[in-house]
Amino acid sequence: MTQTHQRTPQEPVGSGFGHDSTAAEVLEGIDLTGKLVVLTGGYSGIGLEATRALTAAGAHVVVPARRPEHAAAELGGIGEVAELDLGDQGSIARFANTFLDSGRSIDAFIGNAGIMANPLTRIEGGWESQFGTNHLGHYALVNRLWPAIAAGGGRVVSLSSSAHHRSDIRWDDVMFERSEYDKWAAYGQAKTANALFALHLDVLAAPQGVRAFSVHPGGIMTPLQRHLPREEMVNLGWIDADGNLLMEGFKTPAGGASTEVWAATNPKLDGLGGVFCEDCEIALPVDAERPRFTVGVAPHATDPEAAARLWALSAELTGVDAFA
Repeated sequence: MTQTHQRTPQEPVGSGFGHDSTAAEVLEGIDLTGKLVVLTGGYSGIGLEATRALTAAGAHVVVPARRPEHAAAELGGIGEVAELDLGDQGSIARFANTFLDSGRSIDAFIGNAGIMANPLTRIEGGWESQFGTNHLGHYALVNRLWPAIAAGGGRVVSLSSSAHHRSDIRWDDVMFERSEYDKWAAYGQAKTANALFALHLDVLAAPQGVRAFSVHPGGIMTPLQRHLPREEMVNLGWIDADGNLLMEGFKTPAGGASTEVWAATNPKLDGLGGVFCEDCEIALPVDAERPRFTVGVAPHATDPEAAARLWALSAELTGVDAFA
């Protein structure tokens, strides 16, 4: 299958949308009636805005959540909430099995949930939590849900970040077992993994009619920053001492939700896949020498050999591979 896969160029498609577009705007004129979307983290931050926009366009949105009661309260009656902890492989299996038993197909899967820059935490298997949750959790969930995703013949969207510029995959010490933990390097590695996951999934899934994309949603102040002390965000230049936003270019949550919704639904992407997107557009590649946090996608996040290697590692660690 990999030999016949036509790789989509990392080139803009002229979407007509941009940095300031909102999720509701990119869905204007798109009727999602009868479509089912699974959206992790769909009850908080940009995920909540994505759920609202997709529901308003007619979709039925399933929102897996570690705290389902809290998620239901935040959603206020929209969406279907189910229990899922992305840091627990058993929980992932239970959710997936229950969903598959319902006999429903999935028209779009959006892996929106994540953690960022938290203190070193080990989850099952001794996995570093950012890699284990942000990447391995979504990897296992998509693979376990694959029969329903394949039946829907739609798209898988993996949320990466411009933070992927911070770190390639640390092949010699992925879990920070032999080197000092750096919370930002760990986050960067996890976000590179999210991009590489979509890249290789697209190779495997395209012959069955499913395409995959990774997206950088933009800078947004949301609960994702829960692990960052205010002093650190002040030092980063994001906010002032009173908590007021300083960083130019930060988006509203509705703006931050736009690119994932666009990647999941827009007809301009029909027949395409495996690419990194930002600002409701396919991102341009940048040179490895460019400074961190530049726009565009770094070479290490679009490397097909690295993507295949990461897939093999993920399959080994989780014991799950729908394509084996």
